[in-house]
Amino acid sequence: MALSGIRVVDLTRILAGPFCTMLLADMGAEVIKIESPKGGDPVRDQGAIVNGFSWYFAQFNRNKRSVTLDLYSDEGKAVLADLIRRADVLVENYRPGVLAQMGFDEARLNELNPTLIVASINGYSSTGPQAERPSFDFVAQAMSGFMSLNGDPKGQPMRTGVPMADLIAGLYAAFGIVSALVSRGGPGTGQGQRVESSLMNGMISLLAYLSAQYFATGEVPSRAGNDHPVVCPYGLFNAADGDVAIAPSNDLIARRLFDAIELTHVLDDPDFATNDARLRNRERMNGLVNEKIRQRPVDAWIAYLNEAGVPCGRVMDLSEVFSDPQVLAQEMVLEMVHPEAGPVRVTGFPVKLSETPARLRLPAPSLGADNDAVFEELGYSPERIAALRLGNSNQGT
Repeated sequence: MALSGIRVVDLTRILAGPFCTMLLADMGAEVIKIESPKGGDPVRDQGAIVNGFSWYFAQFNRNKRSVTLDLYSDEGKAVLADLIRRADVLVENYRPGVLAQMGFDEARLNELNPTLIVASINGYSSTGPQAERPSFDFVAQAMSGFMSLNGDPKGQPMRTGVPMADLIAGLYAAFGIVSALVSRGGPGTGQGQRVESSLMNGMISLLAYLSAQYFATGEVPSRAGNDHPVVCPYGLFNAADGDVAIAPSNDLIARRLFDAIELTHVLDDPDFATNDARLRNRERMNGLVNEKIRQRPVDAWIAYLNEAGVPCGRVMDLSEVFSDPQVLAQEMVLEMVHPEAGPVRVTGFPVKLSETPARLRLPAPSLGADNDAVFEELGYSPERIAALRLGNSNQGT
């Protein structure tokens, strides 16, 4: 596998960090998730619980091992130091400065392991006047400008239905880690470095052509709902039995759409002859397209327009998505068997590598499931392992 032989110490919890380390684990890295003996990652108790196990936790912590350590104790910190000495990557999602307060500032980490790559995921990055603020996905979507662009033009700004800020921060952190690994060279060689990803920066990077429009014109863009801010016609259109998402992203595809629905004549009208003209007259343009689209059912339009080279599709709910032949053919639904909870389904691997593909090797671990095995690998004596086991049990679960 692509990251086989790479050891990752995972000090993250909730979503952004665990998503990052899941991506690394899926590609073959050995990820040791450090959790508090007092319940572990809070996500273990969130979402749908089946047979005593959170499927939310299962989704983002597959292919990892779990070790419980009391990082407020000297012994817990000593074990963490030993793990860091053997690691290639350390990932944390504390607020800036917390890791240093625990006794693992940059100088100490470099002393323990000069080849270590240290990745931090936080709300606003580690510099700037807001660096110390706490942040969550919802706040990052609001403060990045992303929320101001999302939702019905006549309604409130809206967050995305999924925690986009968390996910993109985790994705960028994984990308940064892999880039740093390539820069460093093989395991145990080269110079380590610091990687940082934040919810705020990640969301700003997703502003795409809307930020380009603002930089070019100085005009603050408004919400466009399902319409496209710079292309028309584009969006959801009403078929006889539901909605069709139609996306003619340029003039060539728009002409294909007009030809297919017998609206080619609108191109002779100065109000619709160009994309800029259609944007100025969007409501009328959409009305003309809707008149045609409502004459047939959704499935008929999807077959017909795709054949004509016009990208389109239905709005599917998750029951439709996870039974769709294309989704199943791409193995985007996987099942793993947890030793205590039984079969658990999770989403598959979105990136396909021909020679070193991602694999589902381990189900998400029970809390502290790998304590003894990891401590043995560190060379600890049976007596020390027993003492650590006792300390964990005294901390409670």
